[in-house]
Amino acid sequence: MTDVLEKTLHHEVHEAHKERRSVTWKDFHALRGSSKCLAGTFLLSVLAGCSLTPDYQRPAAPVPAAWPDSVKLKITREIVLVDWPDYFTDPRLQAMINAALENNRDLRIATARIAEARAQYGIQQADRLPNFNVIAGRNASLTPAGASAFSPNALHSQRYDVGISLVSFELDFWGRVASLSEAAKASYLSTEAAQRAFRLSLIADVANAYLSLLEMRERAQLAAETARARGETRELTSRRRDLGVSSDLDFLQADGAYQAALAERANLEQQQAAAENLLDLLIGQPVAQMKDLPAARSLAGQDINPGLLAGLPAEVLLKRPDVLSAEQKLIAANANIGAARAAFLPRITLTGSVGTASRTLAGLFDAGSGAWSFQPALTLPLFDAGRTSANVDVAEARKVIAVAEYERTIQQAFREVADLLNAREKLAEQLAAQQANADAQNQRLRLVEARYGVGIASHLEVLDAQRESFAAQQSALQVRRIQLSAAAQLYKALAGQGSATKGTGK
Repeated sequence: MTDVLEKTLHHEVHEAHKERRSVTWKDFHALRGSSKCLAGTFLLSVLAGCSLTPDYQRPAAPVPAAWPDSVKLKITREIVLVDWPDYFTDPRLQAMINAALENNRDLRIATARIAEARAQYGIQQADRLPNFNVIAGRNASLTPAGASAFSPNALHSQRYDVGISLVSFELDFWGRVASLSEAAKASYLSTEAAQRAFRLSLIADVANAYLSLLEMRERAQLAAETARARGETRELTSRRRDLGVSSDLDFLQADGAYQAALAERANLEQQQAAAENLLDLLIGQPVAQMKDLPAARSLAGQDINPGLLAGLPAEVLLKRPDVLSAEQKLIAANANIGAARAAFLPRITLTGSVGTASRTLAGLFDAGSGAWSFQPALTLPLFDAGRTSANVDVAEARKVIAVAEYERTIQQAFREVADLLNAREKLAEQLAAQQANADAQNQRLRLVEARYGVGIASHLEVLDAQRESFAAQQSALQVRRIQLSAAAQLYKALAGQGSATKGTGK
């Protein structure tokens, strides 16, 4: 029966080797109950080179094959990660992004993690090759009289050794060490992609914080101008009340509008200070301490071009660094399954040394002083209360988690890109309508103020026109900033896809 099993497994290994595929775990799991069969499979694996790691297959992207109908694609351009100065053209913003890429502490941490993962991969990769050490030592001992069964006299011995030792090298017949090395490499690549994703996010976040600061400054300036104008109206109404032309109600309305403008100015100044603090955090140093900063452009002067290439979802999403990072984590989890499965099978380690030995230091290199040792060891799991089986279950569960996280990352990326592509069109329409409304409300305010000056319009109409004009201008600034922020986020969502080319959408 054992011979039949050996022939069956031999045939399976031979066919797997011909087809350049790994012998499946089920093949070994079905036969590992026989120690003789394990010995036979061990000898065959020396020739066949078995691996217990499942064949990796990228999961299908759980997103539609095309963008939603609400997304309108135009003739656009593709941009890569290093092209951000061509996308964010404000010289002041460029200086801040450069400072952030140099000083941001979170980016430093992400970069250091790359070095850590690279070193871990190097450590794991070193286990695939024999490690040799140069050894030199002296062993001396003294056995007192009467303590030895061989001599009634005291025994004194010493030995000098010089040589090269092989440090417990594992013969990786089942691919355990190779699987661990592959998992370490995938973890390194995942960390590297995660750093690129963070760098993209940092560039977009600095741009967004800068745009928010510009918005708060311009809105605070508008609130200050409005407060000044309403203060003048309040003083005029007070004088008119003293002359008996206006009533106390008119004065109270003017005073309330003035106080409301002061409150809004204070609120916007507080938000402006918060935006400055956020920008300082992202940059890694206070903006006030940065020297030779170019003059800031207004929101309207920000030439951020949101026309980026957006092909099919699979073409866009699978190139994103965050998706690449999630896939490398999945590859690492897949490789760890092979390492966990290999723990069921025999492990052979080699330890040895070669050199010279002598009882005296002077005779260490004399003729005939050569010495060597060779200590192969075979370890076969016998009983571990289910620990090894549980480790396999853990590795397989972690792969299921990694698959779900990979699919979730793609779904989130699809939603982000689709939202931003749709916002690119709708926010442009919204800004045009909001700016037209602000212009109309400003014209209305001028007409009402002129009518009020000749006594045709009431003071209540003036207050209403002032409120509508102020709100419309504030909303226009807010929508403009949102549109620019969406363009900055679109850079993060679509950048880093390859060489700069042009494409045509439909």
